[in-house]
Amino acid sequence: MERPAWAPRGIDISVPSVSRIYDYYLGGSHNFEVDREAARRAMEFMPGLPKIMQANRAFMRRAVRFAADEGITQFLDIGSGIPTFGNAHEVAQSASPGARVVYVDHDPVAVAHSKTVLDGNENADVVAADLRKPQEILSSPQIQRLIDLNQPVALLLVAILHFVEDEDDPYGAVAELRDALAPGSLFVVTHASYEGIPLPPERAEGTVDVYKDIRNPLIMRSREDIARFFEGYDMVEPGLVPPPNWRPDTAPEDEDPYSYSGFAGVGRKA
Repeated sequence: MERPAWAPRGIDISVPSVSRIYDYYLGGSHNFEVDREAARRAMEFMPGLPKIMQANRAFMRRAVRFAADEGITQFLDIGSGIPTFGNAHEVAQSASPGARVVYVDHDPVAVAHSKTVLDGNENADVVAADLRKPQEILSSPQIQRLIDLNQPVALLLVAILHFVEDEDDPYGAVAELRDALAPGSLFVVTHASYEGIPLPPERAEGTVDVYKDIRNPLIMRSREDIARFFEGYDMVEPGLVPPPNWRPDTAPEDEDPYSYSGFAGVGRKA
């Protein structure tokens, strides 16, 4: 298999990556055939997967604009993936030119491309780290340089928590991150769920099995289980809802039915 010039040395391009699969769903070009094959297999069971990902990204952009309107100028985006148009730093810095943004991802391709996109942007940086090790994130030089944890921060965990298995204690990791933030901080989440998918659960399970086969289990949690991530935070209206229903820019009825899969919400630390 020929290695593209943009692929960092040392990565195994024969193994699918969830961030590169996500890039493919969004119409990006930084993915390999092994990623596209896995995506197509998943779409055999759930053809609306690209619509789900687009709805997640659209929600993220609305949530970032909301945070900026609330006066927040610091953004920490964990599981940020491969940069595409309308990334968090573009939205935040458009709304608030001095906004500071730190991306975090453990995929070398995502980190390498983030560095390229952010080159020359003194108010944005990227950390190669894992959500499951929050102290490594919080103590990183990039956080130390750009984020003042004594001031409100918007913490973004968009389409990432459903890739953390219960045995890896996602609730504990999230609690460490939440507790490190100052009052007034916002916590932005999207999470996959069987609820809302316009398919019988047994068919949607086919997609879950594809992710299991590529050793990136997709954990479908209930609304109640997702709400637990917000403990200690007050939900911002309209609460934990399907992504298109969170402060929409357009009429929700115009959305594709798949867009209503899973949940999105924003919490505020009192």
